[in-house]
Amino acid sequence: MKQKTKISDVLKENDQTRRNKKYNDYVKDVTPTHNILINLVNAYWVGGLICVLGQFFINWFMSMGLDKETAGAYNVLVLVLLSVILTGFQLYPKLAKLGGAGTVVPITGFANSVAASAIEFKKEGQVFGIGCKIFTIAGPVILYGIFSSWVLGLIYWIIKVV
Repeated sequence: MKQKTKISDVLKENDQTRRNKKYNDYVKDVTPTHNILINLVNAYWVGGLICVLGQFFINWFMSMGLDKETAGAYNVLVLVLLSVILTGFQLYPKLAKLGGAGTVVPITGFANSVAASAIEFKKEGQVFGIGCKIFTIAGPVILYGIFSSWVLGLIYWIIKVV
């Protein structure tokens, strides 16, 4: 009887080992491979292009007579608007797939995350869909951004007082 139990345990182990190997082979087959150098180059030029576009808008607004601070504010508005429009037409996700972190870091990535959440949950209604879920991705960024600003401000105040 003990011999039979040992054989069944060995068979179970072999089955489990084979299943794990099959699963690992499957994961290896379906997991996309990335070339880090190409990803870095794409992030650099896509992010740079967004920054060049922002600088173009700042220069354009300043040429219309606005001061630098006001031109910067209008620039942010235009870049956020463009990001939301491109997200609505499903073009920003394609750009993000190509540019990776180059599209996530600027303010356009933040606007994209907010707009994408609103678009994704609009079928659930205005209140429970868009209203509740719009900051699903951006909410933690806002929360921890404000909290870290408060902590740094507190540290700065303590240093100034002492």
